[in-house]
Amino acid sequence: MRIKTISRSVDEFTRERSQDLQRVFHNFDPSLRPMEKAVEYQRALTAAKLEKIFARPFVGAMDGHRDGISCMAKNPNYLKGIFSASMDGDIRLWDIATRRTVCQFPGHQGAVRGLTVSTDGNVLVSCGIDSTVRLWNVPRPSLEDSDLSSEKSAEPSAVYVCKNALLAVDHQFEGELFATAGAQIDIWNHNRSQPVHSFKPGNDSVISVRFNPGEPDILAVSSNDRRMIIYDIRMSSAAREIRMQTKTNSIAWNPMEPMNFTGANEDGNCYSFDGRKNEEAKCVHKDHVSAVMDIDFSPTGREFVTGSYDRSVRIFPYNGGHSREIYHTKRMQRVFCVKYSSDATYVISGSDDTNLRLWKAKASEQLGVILPREQKKHEYNEAVKNRYKHLPEIKRIVRHRHLPKPIYKAIAESRAVNNAKKRKDDRRKASSAPGTIVTKPLRTRRIINEREVE
Repeated sequence: MRIKTISRSVDEFTRERSQDLQRVFHNFDPSLRPMEKAVEYQRALTAAKLEKIFARPFVGAMDGHRDGISCMAKNPNYLKGIFSASMDGDIRLWDIATRRTVCQFPGHQGAVRGLTVSTDGNVLVSCGIDSTVRLWNVPRPSLEDSDLSSEKSAEPSAVYVCKNALLAVDHQFEGELFATAGAQIDIWNHNRSQPVHSFKPGNDSVISVRFNPGEPDILAVSSNDRRMIIYDIRMSSAAREIRMQTKTNSIAWNPMEPMNFTGANEDGNCYSFDGRKNEEAKCVHKDHVSAVMDIDFSPTGREFVTGSYDRSVRIFPYNGGHSREIYHTKRMQRVFCVKYSSDATYVISGSDDTNLRLWKAKASEQLGVILPREQKKHEYNEAVKNRYKHLPEIKRIVRHRHLPKPIYKAIAESRAVNNAKKRKDDRRKASSAPGTIVTKPLRTRRIINEREVE
C-alpha cells in the first residue's frame, strides 16, 4: 500500500527573530482566485486616490534676492548647490538642503542674463546687460560646510568687456570653451581675454544658447527674429536653420538622446525636434496658456520642466503632448527660469517675485529613508495603476488637476477659439473643390521654413 505524506521543513516556517513576519506561501492558480482582477482594480483605484491625498509638491521657498530672478545654473559636480541671479545684478549660491545662501558674487551693474558652470564645477561664468563676462572661482570650503552662519562674498577671477549687452551664456559639457550670446555669438576660452570664434547670425539679438551634451562642438541658439540655428564651432557658418512663426525663448538638449532638442516658444507650446530631420517637429507639447520662458531636461531624459509667463510650472514627458503635472501658488508670479536637480528628485523655479521655489518632481513621492517593504508597496501601487490606467474612473482621478482661475478661463477661451477655427476650416474645405485646401498637420503648422545654411 502506497501512502502520500506532506513533508515540510521546520526552517521554512520558523522565524529567526520575534520581529520577523510570518512566512506565507501563496498558490497562484487562477482558478482559486476568480475575483483577482476586481481586487486589483480596487487596489489601483485606491492607489490613485492615495496619490492625490499625499500630493504635496511644494517643499519650500528660498528668499534673499531683492529683484526678480532672471537665470539659474546648477553645479554638475555638486548635488546640493544651485546658483541664481537677479535683475539687480545679485548672484547667489544656495544650499538646497538648508535652503540658505552660501555665498554671494557681487559685481554686475545691471541685470544678469546668463549663468553657467564648468564641467568640473570650479568656475562660474556670468554675463549681463552691462556688457561684461565675469569668471568666478566656486568656493569649495563653503560648499563642504553647509552650516555657515554668515554669507561669504567672492571676487571675480577675470572680467572681460564686450561691445554689446549679453543675453545668454553656456559652457561646453567637456572642454574649456563657453559661448556668450547677444548681438553676436562669441566662443571664449577660460585662459584668453578675447573670443576664440565669433558668429553673426543676423540683425537681431540671440537670446538663448545651448551646447550639445554629446557633441561638444555643436550648439543651438535662438534669436529674436524667430529662428533656431544649429552651429558647429569648427566651421565658419551655421549648419541648419529653422524659422518659426513666433520666437523661441529657450532651448534644451535631451541629455540621453543628444540628437533631439526642445524649444520653449512664445505661443505657449514647446516643440521637440530631431536635429537630423528638422522639417517637422517630433512632438508638440501643449498646455501653457502664455509664453514659455524657460525649459530644462531631467538628467534621465524622460521628462522636462517648463516655466511660463502664466505663473505656472509644468512637467512634460519627453514624448507626450500634454503635461503630467502643474505647480502653482497664489504668490508665485511670472516664472523666468526653471531647473531640474542633478538627481531628478527636485525642480527649482525662479520667478518675478524674487523667490526661488523648491518642488518635488513627483508630487506624492515620500521623502526621507524608505524601508524595503514601503518601497515594494510603492512599486506595486505604481504597477497596478499603470495596468488599469486606461479605465475611465482611474484615468479621471489621475488626470485631474486644480488650476488657478485665470488659467482655467484662458484654457476654456482658447478651446472655444480653436473649435470655432476648426469648424470654419471644415466648412471652407467642404465647400471647395477637392484638393484645393490642404490642412497642415500640427507638427509643421508653426514652421515657416527649414534649410541648410550654405
